[in-house]
Amino acid sequence: MSETPAPATPEAYLALITETVQRVGRDQADAVRLAADLITASLNEGGVLQAFGSGHSEALAMELAGRAGGLVPSNRIALRDVVLHGDRPRETLSDPLLERDPAVARELLEVNPVDPADVFALASNSGINGVVVELAALVKERGHRLIAFTSTEHSSRSEPRHPSGLRLSDLADVVLDNGAPYGDAAMPIPGGGAVGAVSSVTGAVLAQMVVAETVGRLLAEGQKPPIYLSANIPGGDEHNSELEARYAGRIRRTA
Repeated sequence: MSETPAPATPEAYLALITETVQRVGRDQADAVRLAADLITASLNEGGVLQAFGSGHSEALAMELAGRAGGLVPSNRIALRDVVLHGDRPRETLSDPLLERDPAVARELLEVNPVDPADVFALASNSGINGVVVELAALVKERGHRLIAFTSTEHSSRSEPRHPSGLRLSDLADVVLDNGAPYGDAAMPIPGGGAVGAVSSVTGAVLAQMVVAETVGRLLAEGQKPPIYLSANIPGGDEHNSELEARYAGRIRRTA
């Protein structure tokens, strides 16, 4: 007789995600420090953090670029850039398989402000789709440092969709494992399927850990970290505009 799945309740999810966050934070501590090494070195060389993710992984890129408490020298790359800043028609964005097309990666680099000193953070739970793998390959080909946020369990159990047969994790200098299970959702339900996604929560935690570690490095070096304030507090807009001016032409907040 098959075992009946435990009830999917808010309390069960809270317990599961709390334990997962603690485990991921503990297990990925060394990788967080290595990622901060790369970002700190890039910032000290005049670079910025280029962040990309498609689908739900775009949320992780948003954690790294352009938010309160985050690094001002950061730029979010998004699939929509090929329309907003490139010459693709608007209908392109209605293609649900766009993230699987390797050709899009080169276009993204062409329409975004990228400097040789920049460091890249690419997020993909599966780590197998054409755009993110091709983007990783181009990034490394051009000599950039590369940090990957992915699920090593899901990725290792999935067939790569890139012609090279490579996964995102194969190309990265540092891999941050978000601890998500195969399929991402962690709570099986009767009749098949599961609820309770993991990657968005643990990915955000890892991203904020990396930012905190980077800021700690800059402070230890006697620098004043260029950090965003919330635009919804007095003086936030003025503070942010002054810092953004230092990186004019280097950062762009995509809508």
